[in-house]
Amino acid sequence: MDRTAILDEIKAAEKNAADTVAKAESDKKAKIADARRMSVQKIQDAENQMRQNYEDGISKAKDDLSAQRETLLSAGRNEAADLESKADAKIDEVKKFLTEEFERSIDVTS
Repeated sequence: MDRTAILDEIKAAEKNAADTVAKAESDKKAKIADARRMSVQKIQDAENQMRQNYEDGISKAKDDLSAQRETLLSAGRNEAADLESKADAKIDEVKKFLTEEFERSIDVTS
């Protein structure tokens, strides 16, 4: 082989090596960019899941509190209705008692 042919092979090998290195660098940069995008996406997905879990928990707590509130209000309404019916039953008794006391005080003074 003559000197020119050897130099041409060396230049071709160097060009091939440079192309391989450039492609490797390009692949490395692309993989790093993909990894960054994936990590950002995973972080966003985790934040969205956390937010959804938080909102679900708040919603469930509100529903539970609403149910407790309705239970307490219902019990309070029943108790108020009970007291009202007892008070209505006593009104006639009180009227009779007051009338008798008033009449007795009038009888005593006359």
